[in-house]
Amino acid sequence: DELKGAVNATLVFAQEEAGTAVCISPTGLLLTCSHCIAESPSELDLSKTWWLLFASGQVVQAICQKWDGKRDLALLQIIAAQPSPNLSLASSTSDSHSFPFTSVSSTPPKYLTPLLCIGHPGSEDLEVGRPGVATGYDVLHISEGRFRGYAKGEDREDNSEIGALRHDCWTYWGHSGAPLVLRDESGGVGVLVGLHSSWDEETGMRRGVGWEALKSFL
Repeated sequence: DELKGAVNATLVFAQEEAGTAVCISPTGLLLTCSHCIAESPSELDLSKTWWLLFASGQVVQAICQKWDGKRDLALLQIIAAQPSPNLSLASSTSDSHSFPFTSVSSTPPKYLTPLLCIGHPGSEDLEVGRPGVATGYDVLHISEGRFRGYAKGEDREDNSEIGALRHDCWTYWGHSGAPLVLRDESGGVGVLVGLHSSWDEETGMRRGVGWEALKSFL
């Protein structure tokens, strides 16, 4: 049930190039990578409305409340939502929205802790050299891996170039902002310990924004 909760709390940006997000509050606070919203401060438009879809298919609108390019984190707030698929139109009112969410872990993960990455790989294959080729991947993909610690000598709060966290869950282009959650019973299945952000082109190691940056940002 805890893992199902983490899946239900995951969202896909309707702007398909934008990536993945995760809901961290029943009031509709969404966490994603800052580069999913804007690559630089000059590109940031706080008046822009973002359309996202929960795993259930529920469509929501959100605006960016906080953007941190150094930590590669952004916080969005849902401002409007389609009635939940679990509610009839008659019973769904503006104050009935309580969104599925997952909690941030109270402690950082230990080295080699089992992880799950829940994200949207992307519908277009960006590695074939021509546009319009479909990947064939599911809208949401869950991959298994482990927390591989932090890159040696890198500031855990600085993910502006490449994420300091290391993990080996499978990801693709659209996984930016995808939640990294625990799959270890002893640590609390489904709790959030990081976000996937990028990968090391030399080693293939996946990279992300770690627990320490999440906590200080929030």
